[in-house]
Amino acid sequence: MLKRVVVTGLGVVTSLGCEVSEFWDSICAAKSGVSKIRRFDCSNFKVQFGGEVQNFELTEHMDLLEKDVRRLDRFVQFAMAAAQKAITDSGIDFASGDPYLHGVLVGSGIGGLNEIEQQHSILFDRGPTRVSPLMIPKLMVNAASGNISVRWKLKGPNSAVATACASATNAIGDAYRLIQHGQAKVMVTGGSEAAVTPMGLSGFARMQALSTRNDAPEAASRPFDVDRDGFVMAEGAGICVLEEYEHARSRGANIVAEVLGYGMSADGSHMTAPDPEGRGAARAMQGALKDAEISADSISYVNAHGTSTPLGDKAETMAIKSVYGNHSRSMPVSSTKSQLGHLLGASGGVEFVISSLAIRDQIAPPTINLDHPDEACDLDYVPNEARRMRIDRVMTNSFGFGGHNACLILGKV
Repeated sequence: MLKRVVVTGLGVVTSLGCEVSEFWDSICAAKSGVSKIRRFDCSNFKVQFGGEVQNFELTEHMDLLEKDVRRLDRFVQFAMAAAQKAITDSGIDFASGDPYLHGVLVGSGIGGLNEIEQQHSILFDRGPTRVSPLMIPKLMVNAASGNISVRWKLKGPNSAVATACASATNAIGDAYRLIQHGQAKVMVTGGSEAAVTPMGLSGFARMQALSTRNDAPEAASRPFDVDRDGFVMAEGAGICVLEEYEHARSRGANIVAEVLGYGMSADGSHMTAPDPEGRGAARAMQGALKDAEISADSISYVNAHGTSTPLGDKAETMAIKSVYGNHSRSMPVSSTKSQLGHLLGASGGVEFVISSLAIRDQIAPPTINLDHPDEACDLDYVPNEARRMRIDRVMTNSFGFGGHNACLILGKV
């Protein structure tokens, strides 16, 4: 018999704050975290803005020495800080219980890009003997999961997922499965990304994937708007604590929401463009509904992938219509990437946190910058203002390059 799985802890690192309460207040207030990039000089770049986490120092978020912080790439630092907050929020004591039933599974689309760029420059400027011996353990995609496991002595399942922008949602879904099947009681899971670097920014810009509104960064991410011109790169982490229901109840944990279903699929059509009719996305949504054993019309709200690309928003709208039918006309759908930008492999983790809070507080977050809706995107996208409403069940969508599609369903307990 499958175990019930609940959410008992939430943590974030984002351009809208690194405390969940501050972050959620900003989301509900329809604020934008997108601004000019400050960490490096990009004045000669085609794109000069993003959802940057500014003034981040890991030592301000957890008890670590500066020399230990230097051993961690920026994406691992984000994951560690968000994990610290999620674990603290859950109130769990990992010193008690069987450590082999406590696991970690964190996704990232790219991993340690900052470290790759730095060490590449050192290699060609100063020679191979000056390359850091810490380079490999810093840049590995599984470095976030590994370091969280070491820090909190989690000896159960330990893995990482790299499915581009679906990474975090796949990670949370896989962690959910491990608990369902009794292979873990508790999983620390989510996603982290720190690709707002010179190479990351220029690479996505060269693909023509990014908005170029350098004169108005806060208005650049505009999902479902007819004037959208690409996504906005962002960075950060979204981590949660998933727990077997009876385990959470036995220790009196505060249960935020329950994970009800998980679906995934592939487009199998193109490495960077979505299936134009959203067929792969629809399949993942249907898979999540089937897994949860619920009907489509029981979903109250959808947290869309909604990146602000011309093709992606249209394809997701078609997918939602095909899955939800007439219910799609009255069901709110919003994209919080309008406020944060696109955190790539971390986006699903942050959006999972948002979806959990939407259920907790009965608030659907808005899609900001939705001034002139695209005729091809004709659903209720909660334009520009958060909406208080009854929310019993939420679907959250993540779709990535390579045609990776992943969806999760959360519900009230």
